[in-house]
Amino acid sequence: MEAQNLYHYGRNLGLAFQIVDDILDFTGSTESLGKPAGSDLKSGNLTAPVLYALEEKPYLESLIDREFEQEDDLEQALALVQDSQGIQKARELASHHAKSAVGYLSDLPMSESRQALIKLADYVLSRLY
Repeated sequence: MEAQNLYHYGRNLGLAFQIVDDILDFTGSTESLGKPAGSDLKSGNLTAPVLYALEEKPYLESLIDREFEQEDDLEQALALVQDSQGIQKARELASHHAKSAVGYLSDLPMSESRQALIKLADYVLSRLY
C-alpha cells in the first residue's frame, strides 16, 4: 500500500511539474526558460494552457492547423492564450495535482523525509510565482 501511495505521489507530482513547465512556456522569459517563449506551441505541442484556451478562442485552432505559416501567426496564438483563462485553468490543474500528490503521503509517519516530499510539491508550484 505504501509503495502504491508513493507511486501516486510521484505521478501527480510529475504531472504538476509538467503543467507548471507548460505554463512557464507562456509566462517565463527567454532568459529563464533557456528557449524562446511559445516554443512548445511552435513545435506543435498542445499543452494544458493551449487546450484550455482552445475552448474559448476557436480561431487559435486555425493558427495551429496551418502551423503558424504566416508571419504573425505565432504572436497571435500567444496573445490568444494570454487573453484566455487557459493559463489560470492550467495553474489550477497543477495545484490540484500537487495537492493530490501530498494527499498520498498522509499514511506515512511524520518524518524529515515526508516533510521533504511535501516541500518538493510546494516548490513545484512556487516556480509559477
